Amino acid sequence: MLTIIDKYILKRYLATFSAMLLMFIPIGIVIDVSEKINFMLENKVPFIEIAIYYYHFTIYFANSLFPIFLFLSIIWFTSKLANNTEIIAILSSGISFTRFLRPFIIGATIVSIFVLLMGFFVVPKSSEGFNNFRYTYLKTGGKEAMRGDNTDVFRQISETEFIYVNSFNPLSKIAFNFSLEKFKNEKLVYKITASRIQWNPKQRNYTMYDYTKRTVGELNDKIEKAPEKVARFSFDLEDLTPVVYIAETLTFDKLVKFIDKERSRGSSNINVYLVVLYKKFSVPVSAFILTIIAVSVSSMKRRGGMGINLAIGIALAFAFVFFDKIFGVLAEKSSIPPLLAVWLPNIGFGILAVYLLRNAKR
Repeated sequence: MLTIIDKYILKRYLATFSAMLLMFIPIGIVIDVSEKINFMLENKVPFIEIAIYYYHFTIYFANSLFPIFLFLSIIWFTSKLANNTEIIAILSSGISFTRFLRPFIIGATIVSIFVLLMGFFVVPKSSEGFNNFRYTYLKTGGKEAMRGDNTDVFRQISETEFIYVNSFNPLSKIAFNFSLEKFKNEKLVYKITASRIQWNPKQRNYTMYDYTKRTVGELNDKIEKAPEKVARFSFDLEDLTPVVYIAETLTFDKLVKFIDKERSRGSSNINVYLVVLYKKFSVPVSAFILTIIAVSVSSMKRRGGMGINLAIGIALAFAFVFFDKIFGVLAEKSSIPPLLAVWLPNIGFGILAVYLLRNAKR
């Protein structure tokens, strides 16, 4: 059962966190508008597109900086409790510091569940809208950059089939110098080549130009040629070069299926996708770690007042975000296992939380 003190602290926890979001999100929007207004005017972006972009920006921005907002909000209201000697009164009544933490942990649970569900279902859609707008209207050559490197693409599309294209144009849905090889028991069964292959969206099939199929026989090979050949394949040309931020735009179930498919195809970007997947769980867990650190740091009444607590809080919050980004990039670009890299900031700050909590109890 929650006591009056528990309800009071929990209410302050959630209210201050909400107020922090409502205060900083408009500031973030104003800064973003000031930076991008010239690009929007030059590209004559429709107002409705801008409005939709800033809806997605709000969710994307809040999710990205959620640890900072949460940490600062707890530092703020806990420091006020300490300066008003409310914490001293609570602990002097016989309540242990661990019991004092209960409403904070309940608040962290509510926030972490909310962030987890947002990350599973809402943030991916906003990430797609946010990035699509940036690459379409705000970056020079953005539409081409969305696909990353689309030359010399080699992919495994099944356990026995491999495809290769020299280059792929995502706008016209045409791939050049196409080849498909099928193996059985590590032996080549047949190979299809074409100077180019085009996706036909209405018929949902492909047209191959300068088509050649070579079927390997025991004694002689069978060769089939045609100027044009219409066929159906199990792959999607867009899967050859997915947008660089594709993992951020997928809901949890679709992301898991996408990673399984890309792993079977031998994708070189698998670590990038795994980082996105693991962060969906690590970020909500950070709510508990940051809550314990914030309460431990700010529950003591200091001579410098709230300013000292806020300075410490800002430094720790930015340090957490910094290490979170650094280890995420290392997982994508180096041989560090993505699971370890994503959870290292939580592990490191979790140890710090235990240390600060012990000192706070004393």
